Amino acid sequence: MGDGELWERGPDGFGVLFDRHAKVVYNFVFRRIGSWSDAEDLTSLVFLHAWRRRGDVVLVHDSALPWLLRTADYVVRNERRRQRFRWLNLHKQVPATDEPDHADRVAARIDDEREARQLRALLAKLPRHEQEIVELCFWSGLDAQSAAVALDVPLGTVKSRLARARKRLRELSVVVPSDSLEKLS
Repeated sequence: MGDGELWERGPDGFGVLFDRHAKVVYNFVFRRIGSWSDAEDLTSLVFLHAWRRRGDVVLVHDSALPWLLRTADYVVRNERRRQRFRWLNLHKQVPATDEPDHADRVAARIDDEREARQLRALLAKLPRHEQEIVELCFWSGLDAQSAAVALDVPLGTVKSRLARARKRLRELSVVVPSDSLEKLS
């Protein structure tokens, strides 16, 4: 059953859509912000926004995923602005405290977040428009046409940006360990 038919079913169909796309949206958000807990919260916000704006959803190949990822991009940008504001205010008021070590699971999450920061640092060396292509096509698994809808640009633009991003990443692979680059595909 396609996403379009599920949208028409209302709350029951939306639950299936959530199950179908939540993991991809969550991974997209996590790779953008590098925090498991924030990624969970922001993924919920993406789907809340989708439910509220369900009449505005644009389907590509009968899939809502490109629209959801574009929404996720907006949600992440807004969250970054909020975090900067909170950081400025908290830094003025509260001294930093250390978090206690809770378990191996927390250590694994910290390692994942550190690796995500390293990959984001690698992506930061690319122009913003190429970063978006890598995030959508490599990390989220969208094809070029779906990425074009998610970015609201022509298909040819996506293809040329993708080619340039691949070339730059190959050039950066001389400096960056190859096992980190494998995570980009």
